[in-house]
Amino acid sequence: MDDQQFYCLHSELCKTLANAKRQMILGSLRDTELTVSDLHARTGIPQATLSQHLAILRGAGVVRARRAGTHVYYSITNPKIIQAFDLITEVMRETLEARRETVDEATESG
Repeated sequence: MDDQQFYCLHSELCKTLANAKRQMILGSLRDTELTVSDLHARTGIPQATLSQHLAILRGAGVVRARRAGTHVYYSITNPKIIQAFDLITEVMRETLEARRETVDEATESG
């Protein structure tokens, strides 16, 4: 695989993760496996919408499905996805804090 192909795949994975509802799903699945009903209870996302987003996440290899009787349980395929999610969250919080400090300094000096 050449660099262009690799970065194209990388971009597609980032696009998959760049959705607020999918991020809510990942946050809910971070330490456990859940059914669509469980995810609905935790996120408030309608079940039909959850199913669509889970299909996208499954297609990208981000989550897996495990059938047990009549239930399908979803879980994260690789814990590094959550590590990346958490790193992005840290960067976002640090950036927001730096912006707030800049505004506070400008307000104090102005």
